[in-house]
Amino acid sequence: MIGIRTSLPLPSLGEIVAQLFVYFIIEDYTNYWLHRFLHCKWGYEKIHWVHHEYTAPIGYAASYSHWLEVLLLGIPSFLGPATAPGHMITFWLWMALRLIESIETHSGYDLPWTPTKLIPFYGGAEYHDYHHSVGGQSQSNFASVFTYCDYIYGTDKGYRYQKKVMKELKDGVKSTGLQNGGSHNSSVDFKSD
Repeated sequence: MIGIRTSLPLPSLGEIVAQLFVYFIIEDYTNYWLHRFLHCKWGYEKIHWVHHEYTAPIGYAASYSHWLEVLLLGIPSFLGPATAPGHMITFWLWMALRLIESIETHSGYDLPWTPTKLIPFYGGAEYHDYHHSVGGQSQSNFASVFTYCDYIYGTDKGYRYQKKVMKELKDGVKSTGLQNGGSHNSSVDFKSD
């Protein structure tokens, strides 16, 4: 199988980490471009619309896709091991991490305790939720794992703008204590006629 070792000795921790890093970078970059292709008019109308039936994703929506999308977006996951083959243990760990990441990204929960918070440029659930929530013809947040491609190619501008506006709104509510223009303020006495 594409040069993957199955015999002893087992890979060292350093070898596993280095190969997983390479696999994630290769997968992320190629997935970005294939995912972006699936958002062109033809790709979306013929293939990717199935995946976007979930506008508020759940974990199982990660693999809910057209059969051709499963094949296309499976290619990046196998490019890393094909390019830099390692040990079967590294390959299985890679597949497990890829599935866990995909489910987490589509979970709809931005969990504060997840170890992925420690990964620089990691997108996560909130990042990918924006991609699903802005509609089927979304032209943003295509990254599968990291956010560097979206940043470099400018496809995260809408997300960054929304984050900025939401922060300003949240800060405004904190400073004034008023929500919805203050119409809910219980300290106002209403006179009944």
